[in-house]
Amino acid sequence: MFTGAGKHFTEPERARAHDPGVERGGAGRRHRAGERGGRPRLAARVRRSYAGRYDPTRGAGRVSRILAIVHVQGRDQKGVVARISTYLAERDINIEDIEQRVVRGQFLMDMLIDITDATVTLDELVTGLLAIGQEIGMEIRVTLHSERQRQRVAVLVSKEPHCLEQLIADWRSGDLRGDLVCVLSNHEVLRPVAEAAGIPFEWYPSDDKAAHEAFLLDRLAHYRADLVVLARYMQILSPAVVQPYAGRIINIHPSLLPYFPGANPYRRAWEDGVRVTGCTAHFVTEELDAGPIILQDVFHIDVGVDTVEDVRRKGRALEGVVLSRAVQLYLNGEIVVIDGKVVFKPGMRTLLRDLRDRP
Repeated sequence: MFTGAGKHFTEPERARAHDPGVERGGAGRRHRAGERGGRPRLAARVRRSYAGRYDPTRGAGRVSRILAIVHVQGRDQKGVVARISTYLAERDINIEDIEQRVVRGQFLMDMLIDITDATVTLDELVTGLLAIGQEIGMEIRVTLHSERQRQRVAVLVSKEPHCLEQLIADWRSGDLRGDLVCVLSNHEVLRPVAEAAGIPFEWYPSDDKAAHEAFLLDRLAHYRADLVVLARYMQILSPAVVQPYAGRIINIHPSLLPYFPGANPYRRAWEDGVRVTGCTAHFVTEELDAGPIILQDVFHIDVGVDTVEDVRRKGRALEGVVLSRAVQLYLNGEIVVIDGKVVFKPGMRTLLRDLRDRP
């Protein structure tokens, strides 16, 4: 991934778990940004400059297309699409699909491009787009479509296995488009679950909170975690952990936030005679259970019949599914936070599905 204003960086190579102008509103249309030229192909230069990052060939001697997604976000203004599409056209880059919308004054756009025959190097392409971002005051990121660019996911757990098991199941099935690189805990109980899936498991007791969080920070850095998932991790993270991973920690809470934050939410809902409750996947902030909500789901309590254990059982049946789906949305780039609220990006699910089906 390439990002920022005036600088760029690449995501680490994929590693398995055991290794350390168009018109506004024209969503979903196909565009040609310039005619093909006879100048040198970007594919060859990518192969030389980024050897090992991905394999630019597919089949016997055939060069596969090199696809990327340009992500744009910032204050809405005129001419953004035209500016970017003109820049691409001048470099013989084809725009294959585009999705855009304006939410709360923020312009969001995802543009699928074919850079196989581009007449500039990858570095030059990204640097030019970042310069445009600086000029118009928008964040522009470029993500190469490569299976080697899956994000690295660290999972934090305590003793309950159901959320971890759901994440592992979805990872194995391919629904989770990232790699589970480690499971970290304050207990050793779930070691067999992680290791049965081939995922490194490490733990450190939480009796000494500072020492435990130092362990977490050290291990997260060691495994180069892009995303941290709290899968029924029964500890409150301090700002020392939250700040370095701001916007990159997802938690599952067993209530319909903002109701029943904190401890024992199922028991409190049962004691209050609540008839509908559920669970919430949300981003973690320094304020307890107050981060932007990603997904929620509900279940009914049969008041006077259900016991508190019945309520917990119903909740556990939902928690893993909701958490895993929220993680999938994040990894797919389908969500963005605007003014403290999670907004679903237009068309990303369709774009990604179509992208996976392309030759």
